[in-house]
Amino acid sequence: MQRLSRGLLIGVLLFIVVVVGLLVARGRTARTDSAEVAPTTADYRIKEIRLQEEARDGVRWKLAADQAEIYEELGKTVMRDVTITIEQSERTWTVRGDEGELAQSTKNVEVRGRVVLTSTDGLRLETTRLRWSAAEQKAWTDVPVIIYRPGSVVTGQGIEAFVSEHRATVKGPVRAIFTGLKSASQAPDGRPSRGTGG
Repeated sequence: MQRLSRGLLIGVLLFIVVVVGLLVARGRTARTDSAEVAPTTADYRIKEIRLQEEARDGVRWKLAADQAEIYEELGKTVMRDVTITIEQSERTWTVRGDEGELAQSTKNVEVRGRVVLTSTDGLRLETTRLRWSAAEQKAWTDVPVIIYRPGSVVTGQGIEAFVSEHRATVKGPVRAIFTGLKSASQAPDGRPSRGTGG
């Protein structure tokens, strides 16, 4: 569980760094693209974002989003169909969400819809909302989560992860099911059957 917690914390931290860096650095230089899109009150609209960059310690990240809208007066940026890939030497993380929102003053982020975090070492986390507090370095949600690891599925009523303290807690009631499968890709479709509780 310690490896799961640490891996999850690293993935969430890198995700936040990517989103904040992209939107703060690029938001003001974007042009509004009004062709073939619905009317909006956003100050800027960016379509089909495809960016990549090498961060500290050789970590590479890529961000793809179908759309981002910057609302300067409201101090927020809204993204649609977001995919972020973080490539580390030992693993690659991918975070996907239907939509995301960044508070520009606090750098707090919320990703909503079908939110899926996966890693090449077999971790998969599914939820419908994931939040990040930059000041507290905390990622959390109070809605149900499903965590797949090779051979097990853990479900809970939320998760709370503190990056600076390298710890994460799955909120209860928590159920752990041991599937006997060798990879998270073979896990059930988000609906663990009745079995061993934990």
